[in-house]
Amino acid sequence: MLHRLPPWTPRRRHLAVVGGFLLAALWVTSRIWADPAGRVATLYSSDPAQVQFFLAHSVRVVLHGEFPFFTEQLNHPDGVNLMANTAILALGIPMVPVTLLFGPAVTFVVLVTLALAGTATAWYVVLSRHLVGSRLAAAVGGWFCGFSPAMLSHANWHPNIVSQFLVPFIVWRVLVITRSRRPYRDGALLALLVTAQAFINEEILLFTALACGVFLLAVLAQRPRLWSTAWRPLGRALATCAVVAGSLLAYPLYVQFAGPMAYHGLSDAVRDYGNDVAAFVASGSPTLGGSERANVNLAPNYSEENAFFGWSLALIAVGIVLWLRHEVVVRALAVTGLFFAVLSLGERISWWDREIVTGPWNWLVRLPLLDAVVPTRFGLITTVVVGLLLGFAVDRSRALPVQRGALRTLTAAGLVLALLPIAPMPLQVTERPPVPDFITAGRWRGYVGPDQTLVPIPVPSMGNTHGMRWAAATNLGFKIPGGYFLAPRNGNTGDPGRFGGRPSGMGPLLAEVVTTGRTPRLDDRQRRRSLDDLRHWRAAILVLPVDQHHAEPLRQTVEQLVGPGRRELDVWVWDVRTVSARR
Repeated sequence: MLHRLPPWTPRRRHLAVVGGFLLAALWVTSRIWADPAGRVATLYSSDPAQVQFFLAHSVRVVLHGEFPFFTEQLNHPDGVNLMANTAILALGIPMVPVTLLFGPAVTFVVLVTLALAGTATAWYVVLSRHLVGSRLAAAVGGWFCGFSPAMLSHANWHPNIVSQFLVPFIVWRVLVITRSRRPYRDGALLALLVTAQAFINEEILLFTALACGVFLLAVLAQRPRLWSTAWRPLGRALATCAVVAGSLLAYPLYVQFAGPMAYHGLSDAVRDYGNDVAAFVASGSPTLGGSERANVNLAPNYSEENAFFGWSLALIAVGIVLWLRHEVVVRALAVTGLFFAVLSLGERISWWDREIVTGPWNWLVRLPLLDAVVPTRFGLITTVVVGLLLGFAVDRSRALPVQRGALRTLTAAGLVLALLPIAPMPLQVTERPPVPDFITAGRWRGYVGPDQTLVPIPVPSMGNTHGMRWAAATNLGFKIPGGYFLAPRNGNTGDPGRFGGRPSGMGPLLAEVVTTGRTPRLDDRQRRRSLDDLRHWRAAILVLPVDQHHAEPLRQTVEQLVGPGRRELDVWVWDVRTVSARR
């Protein structure tokens, strides 16, 4: 006897869409899931190590009551201003149980997976409930906002950037308050969303505010009469939001901009990161039609492919605007997307890596707040605009005077043409060395006191972050010098930002050995400066893994500084407590 299938209720359809988003996110991160601790995205592994360090910091905040906005466990003794370094407290603190049970490497891939699926789901919810009448249209818009080439690119290293699941609700609350009957309540709700997003990623929050502002101005330019009814509830709600969010964020922002190790403006190394014009018609590297080689020089690096829509989708997006140009919202979206696409080109506009003209960002880059923005990331706003345009196009297509069967065929063909070339593929990964047994077995505890540091060899820096992973694996049980973070130049609070702390002699010396594989002959000046570093760091031991790249020349170099080391488990150890205690 045949049994009828359960009815395909709206709730089941919603669950099917969300389940599809989750499966897609697992597909994208599948190669990292195979070995979270031993695999990382190819080409660059520093950002995941930094994120894992911040996740371990959240554990200390919850279990030990450590100050959340500053740490001395990194870059000791100067420390690091975590509010100025995207410490993702709003993600790390809820994930503390996962970090304790499985380690920060697992938490990292969990966050990336949930961020991709969660962002797509959030846009699907807002679209389906408020903006379009078709579930398919909402699913298409949500899909692109969650799995666009830009999101896939940042999924390699930046869970804080792909965690945009609050953004759709912030955008919707902004639209709601323009016609709110209870502006104070709605302003308070918006303030709570803004506060939470600030502890995920402030840059995305700034982008959201800028995008909403440009969009509303574009609407008012077309319908100026709307201002007469919108300004009162909008003003009251925004004032309420400013008071509530300002009260909640006042102290954290004070620490960020005026606290110890605060900096003003980004490092010159990333300030001029911009998209190439050709990037908008190329396919992203982590997509079906993408190619890492073809995309060389079209983006600052493979974690910043913030455009890459492909020829077909770029043309279709333009076609959607022309088709629906009679709609005020579509015209406002087009203005918003184009405005931020131009800003994303950076200080110099180029075509296939050939400079054409100076970009408008050149005159904006030194303005307050904007001086902390990476311009290529304005492309993330254009990405959301394209996702919304796709959703509107699918929704409006239902009214076309075409037979139902033919309409389905045309819609499916258009979506395949637009989305198949940029369909997500699993992130490419590479192996990374395991955390030494000397660290995981706790052998370091016999050497390192609470006010001393364990110095990984090579010294942690932007290009050598394995020591940060060691510390994260112990939930920051020991302090380390150096590291990968943003800080004021030369450690002077208020100076422009740079990657890393104040310059040292020992760090660059050992970094050069790692690069060249040659053992230098050190003079007395180099020895004195390196010993001064050990005293400044309050070093207890130096630790060199035996399987470290160019381990032998590194060992020989360190022996010239502090004498012979001792092999313990899988590392070389130099006990320098007597050396660093001398004045």
